[in-house]
Amino acid sequence: MSRWSRRLVSACAGAVAVCLLAGCGLGAPPGGSSGPGSAAGTEVAVGAYLHYGSPGVTRMEELSRWLGGTELRAGHTYLPGDTWANIEGAPDSLRSWARWRRAKADRLFVLNVPMQERNEAGLADGPVAELIRSGARGGHDHHFRRLAGRLVALGLPDTVIVLGWEMNGFNYSHRCRPDPANWKRYWRRIVAAMRSVEGQRFRFDFAPNRGRDAVAWPACYPGDDVVDLIGMDTYDQPPGRDFDEQVTQPYGLQQQVDFAKAHGKRISYPEWGLFRNGDNPEYMRRMLAWISAHAPLYHSITDYCPHGVWQCGRNPRSAQVFREHFADRADPDRDS
Repeated sequence: MSRWSRRLVSACAGAVAVCLLAGCGLGAPPGGSSGPGSAAGTEVAVGAYLHYGSPGVTRMEELSRWLGGTELRAGHTYLPGDTWANIEGAPDSLRSWARWRRAKADRLFVLNVPMQERNEAGLADGPVAELIRSGARGGHDHHFRRLAGRLVALGLPDTVIVLGWEMNGFNYSHRCRPDPANWKRYWRRIVAAMRSVEGQRFRFDFAPNRGRDAVAWPACYPGDDVVDLIGMDTYDQPPGRDFDEQVTQPYGLQQQVDFAKAHGKRISYPEWGLFRNGDNPEYMRRMLAWISAHAPLYHSITDYCPHGVWQCGRNPRSAQVFREHFADRADPDRDS
């Protein structure tokens, strides 16, 4: 949901704060499988987006301590979508994330990867449609092979790739609406290019916005053979006046779960948090309960203002709910 420029500004402005995230989950989800970061397919990897670069690694440790030792197993960051060089994995901060990932075998590295350069340039549908068609013809395959090679060389061969996130929206140049048929072909080419690199074990996460947005997200689904996870970015905002409506709305949380089950996939929540309804502890309780009930592979709160609870002091009641929930689980004997 948040744009790259907002992530940079907010992440830099955000070392202020009080409050937090993270979560665990119980029970094996249908179709869960073993693998790095999945703990034999039964545990939920908890994470937070804290900063796109190396400071995010340090803040993961600080947040964990604030939560009474809750382990944050999902490290989450983004590649800038300004130039192809950055989409190819140029940012040096990937080295810091690689060191973090390699430090423990059960950690999960989650990387949002844009499908187009000038991804936040506000391009009209016509130019976006031509970019999609170029990608579908293989014009960008080499960029993604380079990215895959860099990730493998860094010791990140099992990265979860959140490719073309929020593709059902209006904003990003990697959006689907201008040409869904060719968009799906383009996704397939990217996955084929990245999987062609020796040593890779990537998992690809299809993560639309909750709700219909610009296009019904199932119309963009590229196929079970090129998707490993059915994700969803979901914030406390319309459509969905309350959490019940966020669950039941067309293309909402329940439809995500049902769609994933029908396709034999595990779910994820790469981005979630507060937004237009402000400091809303009831939303936080309900979302945490939903996560526990449906056991995604991982979830990652967007932890800067207005969405977050640790690097954002605007949401003290929600922060208290989070901290107590996770700290109590990290230390059952802890005094409230």
